[in-house]
Amino acid sequence: MAENIILRNKFFVADKLLDGVTRITGLAGELCYLIEGTERTLLIDGLSGVGSLRAFVRELTELPVTMVATHGHIDHIGAAWEYGEVFIHPDDIALMYTEMHSSVESRLKFTGSNPAMEKRTKTREEDVPPAHGIKTYPVYDGDVFQLGGMKIEVIGVPGHTYGTLVFLDRAKRVVYSGDACNINTLLHLVGSTTVEEYLQSLQHFKTFQKDFDVTYGGHIRSAVPNTIIDDGIAMCRRILNETDEAVPLGSYAQGAFLASDRGADYVPKCGGYCNIVYRKDMKQKRVHPEILGAPNYYR
Repeated sequence: MAENIILRNKFFVADKLLDGVTRITGLAGELCYLIEGTERTLLIDGLSGVGSLRAFVRELTELPVTMVATHGHIDHIGAAWEYGEVFIHPDDIALMYTEMHSSVESRLKFTGSNPAMEKRTKTREEDVPPAHGIKTYPVYDGDVFQLGGMKIEVIGVPGHTYGTLVFLDRAKRVVYSGDACNINTLLHLVGSTTVEEYLQSLQHFKTFQKDFDVTYGGHIRSAVPNTIIDDGIAMCRRILNETDEAVPLGSYAQGAFLASDRGADYVPKCGGYCNIVYRKDMKQKRVHPEILGAPNYYR
């Protein structure tokens, strides 16, 4: 990392991303963002929950911290078990409590998936705050977090999960996007929407495109231009029209396909920034997964 490192320990590294914005990297390279106003700090995502992110954040700010999750997956919800509360879209609450996304074993395995980061420390069960029942506050498309002197707006982008949210800072012209739209957008998972539903989400997201220039995601360190939304829309249409490359992923994701083959830099060979992993039985609208119940994207 060539960034301006502010603080580090054996679990986390913090660097200054923008004025008032600190980026924190976890053991598996997963990313979260600390946005500081004059009255409150917003923690967007909570990494995998290996090591005490709450204690680490306490060294970075004296202000009260509100945690919000872009979605309910293992590498974004971890610190919620420490804070005992989290703002999250209701459609992802059941997902975050599943064993895959909450168990100590799953989180230790996840952080061991990046050998380069694992060399920094050997993790043990006592390093992982266990999951338990916590307060979950509903947050929806159109909500606003007032931090004092700045505000962060919520945009619903169901796709990667039904409850996926992104966060817009109009003043800095930045969106913090989690896994909503990137070079490896996963739509083949339990809790993902269909490609058709994701296309509708991206069209909604596009209505905000004029309000920001770049996105910062949950795994890619570099800023990504807002044109990734157009790339995602185009890729969805290719999939629905069956004009994509439909590259089988084999054992990596049994039964799943990659819309475009990857280039040497991992971006789609067909151009643009957005690639999509999907299953052919998850293209058109369908009954929503029982685990999540009825969809509730917007209030």
